[in-house]
Amino acid sequence: MYFFVKKRNILKKGCIVTALLLALHTFIRPIPAVALEEPSLYATAAVLMDADTGRVLYEKNGEEFLSNASTTKIMTCILALENADPDEVVEVSAYAASMPKVKLFMNAGEHFLLRDLLYSLMLESHNDSAVAIAEHVGGSMEGFADMMNEKAAQIGCENTRFITPNGLDATQTITDGEGNIVEYSHGTTASDLARIMAYCAFHSPKAEEFLTITRTASYSFSSKEGRSFSCTNRNAFLNMMEGALTGKTGFTNKAGYCYVGALERDGKRFTIALLACGWPNNKTYKWADSRVLFTYGLENYSYHGFSEAVYDERVLNPIPVLEGQTEELEQTAYVEVELLEGTVTPDGLDYFGAEPEAGGEWQVLLSGGERIEAVWKVYTELKAPVYSGEEIGYIRYMLGDTVLREDKIVTTGEVQAIDFVWCLIRILEKYVL
Repeated sequence: MYFFVKKRNILKKGCIVTALLLALHTFIRPIPAVALEEPSLYATAAVLMDADTGRVLYEKNGEEFLSNASTTKIMTCILALENADPDEVVEVSAYAASMPKVKLFMNAGEHFLLRDLLYSLMLESHNDSAVAIAEHVGGSMEGFADMMNEKAAQIGCENTRFITPNGLDATQTITDGEGNIVEYSHGTTASDLARIMAYCAFHSPKAEEFLTITRTASYSFSSKEGRSFSCTNRNAFLNMMEGALTGKTGFTNKAGYCYVGALERDGKRFTIALLACGWPNNKTYKWADSRVLFTYGLENYSYHGFSEAVYDERVLNPIPVLEGQTEELEQTAYVEVELLEGTVTPDGLDYFGAEPEAGGEWQVLLSGGERIEAVWKVYTELKAPVYSGEEIGYIRYMLGDTVLREDKIVTTGEVQAIDFVWCLIRILEKYVL
């Protein structure tokens, strides 16, 4: 173990707490990460994500902004589920009916249940259904696009720009706050797209409804005017790999073949995103890449908890307080301390804002060469006065250079500084009384 000694003053609650000694623990021989064999992929950009924590386990150009075609529709679906009643009636506008193939071929003025259009959207990827949904839920295409971008930012997407609800290639020109004209393209990154899927499949309050729709093999319905329709699920990967849970394909001439999917198996939950995964005559590349990425996750990662990281429990021993009042002369004052778990939002893992199960702990998917390590600092002596709730140290749980969690060590009692009155009372007790 390594230790270093340092003097430091902290101004808190109008009083100075002087740390005379500061102990820092690290591991002498941290276990080196074992390099995993890189998967071979067709996709220009790809990400494998731990769907519980949002941690990227593998990426290939994961932050490159690209067109993402109809994979956009997972966001359209989840927003509709979260912001509208599936039993609401949607009236089709002329603009929605004018969308290009692939389409349901709705007529302007026709009426559908929102629920039925969501199946049309996700099973057959109908572009006209996407616009009809967007106009109904958002009031307009532009209003719904604003909702899409707001939700993307809300769940932690940092490089996503939605313009259309169906993923058709589009650009948008705006004037920024400084008067500059800026042109945006519709698109996202593999990292953001995998994150959106993790939200849709596992963390949204409407995740179960989303999975029900996207896992349905076929679905039939009618418009209010009596026309009948039937949809078949085009996500072939649902039947290609055990545990495949949900997914969405996409293709435009600009985007190429795209896919976003989720898998749950052996207690592990993953999402993947593939962008620019081949063009015509390469339609099956996305299925091959999906199998490679999910297999890579299943074979190389397992769950580990923070409790596996060991720290010296002596850091929670009572701390001596110099010049602190005691019951008798020539005694040493001490203050009790306690650990406040998880008082800092983790840097590397956000769990999509969730909390661990009661009595449980966070679990993290780690490869065989990774481990969570505990590093701590704590003041070994303080100077009076000391107040309850003072931060006097921490325990950090680290994965490499990333802080996964930080627990604060705080005082639980008060120690007043020696003063004239205390001295007089102690002297009287000892020598007179």
